[in-house]
Amino acid sequence: MFLSFMQEVFNKKSYASLNELVLKAKNGDERVMNDLLIEFTPFMKKTASFVCKRSIDEHDDEFSIAMSGFHEAVLQFNPAEDSSLTTFSHLIIKRRLIDYFRKEATRNDVIHLLKDEDKTTGLDVQQYVFDRSSIVSYSKEQQAEERREEIIEYTKLLKNYGLSFQELAMSSPKHTDSRKTAIHIAQIIAETPEFYHYLIANKKLPVKELESTVEVSRKTIERQRKYIIAVVLLLNSHFVYIKEYIKGEFI
Repeated sequence: MFLSFMQEVFNKKSYASLNELVLKAKNGDERVMNDLLIEFTPFMKKTASFVCKRSIDEHDDEFSIAMSGFHEAVLQFNPAEDSSLTTFSHLIIKRRLIDYFRKEATRNDVIHLLKDEDKTTGLDVQQYVFDRSSIVSYSKEQQAEERREEIIEYTKLLKNYGLSFQELAMSSPKHTDSRKTAIHIAQIIAETPEFYHYLIANKKLPVKELESTVEVSRKTIERQRKYIIAVVLLLNSHFVYIKEYIKGEFI
């Protein structure tokens, strides 16, 4: 039920299209490489934050390391051998951060983190060997757990607006054109600060303003209200793994 709703929100990004972009970046297309770095910035933050056990942003050294790791992953990624770019890059970023922690090993919190890694993952950090089989077996399991955590968080977020997946499944627009219209309205709200702030503050849609903006009747907006709100919350969320899953990046 969850996936059936979510898959209506995003168009699946095919492996082929992403692989084509990766190939261009590998062949020296700096514009494409920069686009990939921008597109996957939330993913890099999420991965670095997970490894570091704290929030990471662009001002942290760990983010620079994560970005460098992702850049390295793009250059090394082989669609014929690796499951997905995110799965492949996840472990490279983790490996680069662990290397960084080793250099900073005089910090007690870093030492503690590495010990925790040994206990929770079963990996010997000192003897860990980076190979593709490790990426497939470990990184996919870890990301699956993080996706489950995001689903729990999203469920709680929806509850704040009186929504549930059961309701969304029942109220989701049945026709393709209706869904496209609802998603279009949601994108406008998500990208318009005054509309989005109104939704967050009042837990309801700015219907009057939307009527004049999207040229859709009040009745239509009200009928699709639950679906629109759910999509807005997802679009402006930090749920990186859910979005990547819906885009078709995971097997």
